[in-house]
Amino acid sequence: MSGPRVRFEWPPPRCMVVAELSANHGGSLEVALEAVRAAARAGADAIKIQTYRPDTLTIDAPQEHFVVRGGPWDGRTLYDLYQEAHTPWEWHAPIFEAAHEAGIPAFSTPFDASAVDFLESLEVPAYKIASFELVDLELLRRVASTKKPIVMSTGMATLEEIARSVAAIREVWGGADPGLALLRCVSAYPASPRDMHLRTIARLEELFGAIPGLSDHTLGSAVATTAVAFGARIIEKHFTLDRRAGGPDSSFSMEPEEFAQLVRDVRVACEAIGEVRFGPSEGDRGSLTFRRSIFVVEDVEPGETFTRENVRVIRPGHGLPPHLLPNVLGRRARARCARGTPLVGELIEGWEEG
Repeated sequence: MSGPRVRFEWPPPRCMVVAELSANHGGSLEVALEAVRAAARAGADAIKIQTYRPDTLTIDAPQEHFVVRGGPWDGRTLYDLYQEAHTPWEWHAPIFEAAHEAGIPAFSTPFDASAVDFLESLEVPAYKIASFELVDLELLRRVASTKKPIVMSTGMATLEEIARSVAAIREVWGGADPGLALLRCVSAYPASPRDMHLRTIARLEELFGAIPGLSDHTLGSAVATTAVAFGARIIEKHFTLDRRAGGPDSSFSMEPEEFAQLVRDVRVACEAIGEVRFGPSEGDRGSLTFRRSIFVVEDVEPGETFTRENVRVIRPGHGLPPHLLPNVLGRRARARCARGTPLVGELIEGWEEG
């Protein structure tokens, strides 16, 4: 790779929005490279691909249990699906180079030890573990042995399975902590918002001390943006140049402008979350003057009593605060107060003592 590598910052300094290219290359390296560039232009913080060959995931067999039923891949055998979807290994270097030239890091999901060895030869900065591989402890240990950050999706996984996988990774790490992220995920394509249960995101952080996030297969950006409010610091979304081009993952992938809007929404959500704070913010401090306060609404002569007829709580906010009205009523004016005068302590007899 030419020039210094783009830095993969860990922990992420802001919510990391990852563009998952997956199978959305249509068998064309040029499409894959343009997708990398388009994702970078749309604001992606990182590119992710998948590293496997069909025979590292399954076998070419016609039996019913090798056939997908339901969803976008209905009727296809696993081998046939993965044959179409996989990213050729000889494409990895140019894809990573394209990401480097676009100014963002790229990493991948390995599906067996040979893929890890290959990705190590390309010096990937981090690894992703797919939900379906979370239960493969041997693979997890091999990935952990690289001592690089691991982002692991948790689709379908029970709490016990997640705990077992995290323990396997950390056992290999020993006292080191390269960085672990756990992504809430529903392994349905597309996923339904009602199945997302985003409250789980914060719980993952509480239970495992991992950076929480979301691998999102729902349509649109609403779920991903909402996840930020529940603590997600990594958002992963499938990316395609054009859904009309078809492909195994196209139906639940985002096109460039949609992805760009997602990034904008995530940035706004992160900014809006802020911290627990009461009182005026910098933005509304200037509006304090338009709050209600106590004003003279009829001319009042010196020595005259303030009553509900000649003083009222109205806008703007230049007079005494409204909660002091009971203390004002019945007191006398120290000086003449014309209609429209904001009532302040200097105009009230004995106010200093009151």
